[in-house]
Amino acid sequence: MRRRPPGPPRGRQGAAPLGVPGWVVALGAVGAAFVLLPLLAVVLRVNWAEFVPLVTSRSSLDALGLSLRTSLTATVLCVIVGVPMAVMLARTDFWGQRVLRSLVLLPLVLPPVVGGIALLYTFGRRGLLGQSFEALGVSIAFSTTAVVLAQTFVALPFLVLSLEGALRSVGTRFEAVGATLGARPTTVLRRITLPLVLPAVLSGAVLSFARALGEFGATLTFAGSLQGVTRTLPLEIYLQRESDPDAAVALSLVLVVVAVIVVAVAHRVGESSGRRLRGSGS
Repeated sequence: MRRRPPGPPRGRQGAAPLGVPGWVVALGAVGAAFVLLPLLAVVLRVNWAEFVPLVTSRSSLDALGLSLRTSLTATVLCVIVGVPMAVMLARTDFWGQRVLRSLVLLPLVLPPVVGGIALLYTFGRRGLLGQSFEALGVSIAFSTTAVVLAQTFVALPFLVLSLEGALRSVGTRFEAVGATLGARPTTVLRRITLPLVLPAVLSGAVLSFARALGEFGATLTFAGSLQGVTRTLPLEIYLQRESDPDAAVALSLVLVVVAVIVVAVAHRVGESSGRRLRGSGS
């Protein structure tokens, strides 16, 4: 019996280890330092002796509470309209689909201030739809509703992009089987499609929440900065930067901690989604 020649050493998963050039590691370390050093600088600059009073002042708590409420509301809106939009883009074929996808994802690259101006000329007092709302006695611009709309505008593409990719990865064979067995399209969507991509929905929702929580430009342009009404935590940090730098740094650290938690949750959910999609595709 002929013996097989020894192969290359293998890692834990049975795959041959890949060598990484040293210059790649060096540039990667530079990139990591570029991200981590500013965060470290914030931590070192915090006035720890006054940290609790700074982050628990009336204006800080108002801004934090408003940010959490509006971001959660914006996330719910993203799920309500983003899931159907992602399903439509991934499961249908129509004229202008690529153009629509590009426009839906446009807020990812659009300057937030431009988004705020666009919303102002849509929902403002003399805007495209704002005049009709004003006739009904509803004023949207420079209100808490405007904050939610601005956050939804910039956060929606994150959910659509995440979910559309998951829908394309999982394929349509399970949905085809359900349709063959007589299930209606709504039943297929509710009992087959959405359960398969639920981790992707959760991951997209978490990313949307993080983006909404950190929104600044569109909120300031469309909603203004009124304490307890439209002044979110990023706006509070910007205002405190001039009058009380210690408070601005302390609040910045709070926002960084929240962002780290959100990213960790999104990464965990994303890994779960990847395992489920690989399992369904095998």
